[in-house]
Amino acid sequence: MIAAIVLAIPASVIGAIYPENTWLQVGPVAILFVPAILALRRWPVSNASALCFTLFVLIHLIAARWSYSYVPYREWIGQAVEVGTDRNMFDRLVHFLFGLLAIMPITEVGVRYGGLSKRVSLTGAVLFVLAIGGLYEIFEWSLTLLLAPQDAGAYNGEQGDIFDSQKDMAMAALGAALALWPATGTLTKH
Repeated sequence: MIAAIVLAIPASVIGAIYPENTWLQVGPVAILFVPAILALRRWPVSNASALCFTLFVLIHLIAARWSYSYVPYREWIGQAVEVGTDRNMFDRLVHFLFGLLAIMPITEVGVRYGGLSKRVSLTGAVLFVLAIGGLYEIFEWSLTLLLAPQDAGAYNGEQGDIFDSQKDMAMAALGAALALWPATGTLTKH
């Protein structure tokens, strides 16, 4: 999993659609990677939780390569899947997957290292997803105040949808809600 992320970080920068914005999306992953590895050595998590984390980082790096709004997923899956809109929905998928994939590792950390009950830890994990989703959307909005309009649009990927932020947060909340059921049966208190 570590090797996959190490290889994906530089690969996501090569040929990026908006290289001037790439550092905004890939930079935090590169900067936080070493501290994350050190934290996981000190506070290990299950393979399933590590896989959730790895999958999300890899999906984020794929999306960053195409600045989210231009991920050619329709070419990858073929025209067999019709989404009913011209809008590139890959960013909504990433928000959904953030909610879905964050619940297990955050809950596990709360139970294992925080001494929390499973119920309290699951609640905290959902609140984490909602808070990070909201803070990220505020960050995106703040960034639009600093960037040139074309750069802001390329980074944010709202694609003309004035409710993009709310829909992105709703997708993260939906992913978290769907992750609750399996998460309640897979964790044990240590």
